Amino acid sequence: MLRRLPILPTIIVLAAVATMVALGVWQLGRADEKAALIAHYEAVSADGSRVDWPRDEAEASENLYRLAFVDCVEVLSRRTTAATSSEGQKGLAQVATCRLANGAEVEIALGFTREPVEGDWQGGEVEGIIAPGPRLVAMPPQAGLQPLAAPDPRDLPNNHLAYAGQWFFFALTALVIYWIAIRKRIKQQA
Repeated sequence: MLRRLPILPTIIVLAAVATMVALGVWQLGRADEKAALIAHYEAVSADGSRVDWPRDEAEASENLYRLAFVDCVEVLSRRTTAATSSEGQKGLAQVATCRLANGAEVEIALGFTREPVEGDWQGGEVEGIIAPGPRLVAMPPQAGLQPLAAPDPRDLPNNHLAYAGQWFFFALTALVIYWIAIRKRIKQQA
């Protein structure tokens, strides 16, 4: 039976299956890495130490979920976005883009509201939690707004296990389809 297998299609299918299995194994490793990252973020959010606003993306990633302090010297723009309050209500977050004294820009989620109107916040000193984006979620809220739900590292998606399962399923499916095709070909030649 092995003599009747087509060489090139068999090599292609086996290479594809090996690639899919390797991708599945890689996703399993990514799941462990993401779980460790979430555990790290949970630990730093619990320690309560305050850091300076990050200077770059790498520093922001390292300091996510920590307390930070900024001084907004100029409000550049305002917008609203969907959000959840600290009490679990759905509504809007008022977000300001600010310029800091050093020229850096930062997005500050000022607080929660059910109304789509922008308040009259002119900037100033704000303390809050560094959230993905990065953005600062004001704690306490500014401009008379209600508190937003605090950023939670457990909200980060860790779907790598599902991706691994998909890659393993694709590999198995490719083998089954190839096996069916080979059986059909052998029966036709017999």
